[in-house]
Amino acid sequence: MYSKVTNDDIKALAKIVGEENVLFGDEISSDYAHDELGGIEKMPEILVRVNSTEEISSVMKLAWERTIPVTVRGSGTGLVGSAVAVEGGILLETTKMNKILELDKDNLTVTVQPGVLLMELAAFAEENDFLYPPDPGEKSATIGGNISTNAGGMRAVKYGVTRDYVRALTVVMPNGEILPLGGKVAKNSSGYSLKDLVVGSEGTLCIITEAVLKLVPLPKVSVSLLVPFSDMKSAIEAVPQIFRSKVTPTAIEYMSRDTILFSESYLGKRFPDTKNDAYILLTFDGNTDEQVEADMKVVADLCLEIGAIDAYIVDTDERKKAVWSARGAFLEAIKASTTEMDECDVVVPVNKVDEFIKFTHALAEEMNVRIPSFGHAGDGNLHVYICRDSLDEKAWEEVLEKCFDRMYDEAKKLGGLVSGEHGIGYAKKGFLKELYGDTPIAIMQGIKKVFDEKNILNPGKICF
Repeated sequence: MYSKVTNDDIKALAKIVGEENVLFGDEISSDYAHDELGGIEKMPEILVRVNSTEEISSVMKLAWERTIPVTVRGSGTGLVGSAVAVEGGILLETTKMNKILELDKDNLTVTVQPGVLLMELAAFAEENDFLYPPDPGEKSATIGGNISTNAGGMRAVKYGVTRDYVRALTVVMPNGEILPLGGKVAKNSSGYSLKDLVVGSEGTLCIITEAVLKLVPLPKVSVSLLVPFSDMKSAIEAVPQIFRSKVTPTAIEYMSRDTILFSESYLGKRFPDTKNDAYILLTFDGNTDEQVEADMKVVADLCLEIGAIDAYIVDTDERKKAVWSARGAFLEAIKASTTEMDECDVVVPVNKVDEFIKFTHALAEEMNVRIPSFGHAGDGNLHVYICRDSLDEKAWEEVLEKCFDRMYDEAKKLGGLVSGEHGIGYAKKGFLKELYGDTPIAIMQGIKKVFDEKNILNPGKICF
């Protein structure tokens, strides 16, 4: 079906991007065969590093004419194999397209290339007294990757997810055509929203080369609250009651004592409190101390009334850094605690979080395997990790299959979905098909065919 990359193709690509930006064979690092978790491995035939929209357009024209598969890659921080070239072909790396092109203070937008890192954009926005609200845990991910997976993160409770902040995109179609989608407008009812189709499409429809993103004024005050509970059930049950109090925190995270201890060991730093089994970590922001303190007091008093052991105010820079650096390191800390792991990035209704977490504890005991977790209690997005530890290859594969089948089945029963923010990629596509059934998958495949008739962009992902 697909053409192999030839010497003539290599020469043509080198002419487009420069010889120094074309690597093939042993010149390509094995890191490019996998993403962060490494569950799926396949080397591309050729690695092409691009510098501009025009270069991408020329590369895609060649790939379209020759029917060569193309997989786009940013920092490679994904967890489901979306940036792995499972069909070989061209791996198109966009990390050199890392410029912040414009700050429009009148329209509250920033225009960026896809290779800009989330932490770079966040720092730039704050330096200019703005906030870019999407806040996924992996700060070294690229904005192109965030848009491609519709990343959410810890501030989604109050501010929403990446899709809510994408005003416009410049994309390159599979045939090389350059297409603008959306604009610097706050509202748009002008036909189908093609821009929103692209957000979350994991590089299967077109290639993002530029994005206009919405900013909000930077809140002047931000304070966190760390609330310990005697057990996870009590901690999770507090979340719906917090929402009913009519206070909207910026973030509501849940964590267990075990996960915190992994993070302490990994970072070599002490967490403010590790005596209790379960915690929720909340952040409040606003423009006045009085407003933020009032919201925080309502929630602290409520938590204490319903059984919290204490409520620690995290207001100094040192305390904030200690708490949030620990939270940000959870994934790497769990990864460092085991020989191999895989993730269930499930999302369930907020009032079902406790039920799902209890299910994972029972499943861990039944399967005799470690299943630590943490997540966004405020929006029901849970990150659940199955740890291999000392299991041999055959036992590990059996445990993975059984655990994933059981967990996604439980999520479906509770009204949830198979991914909250990490996407489907290659690793989870079977579960997506099982969840949705034939008709929704056929619709997705039809959309893919309209965008990419030859199926050369990131083939083998999501629903193919």
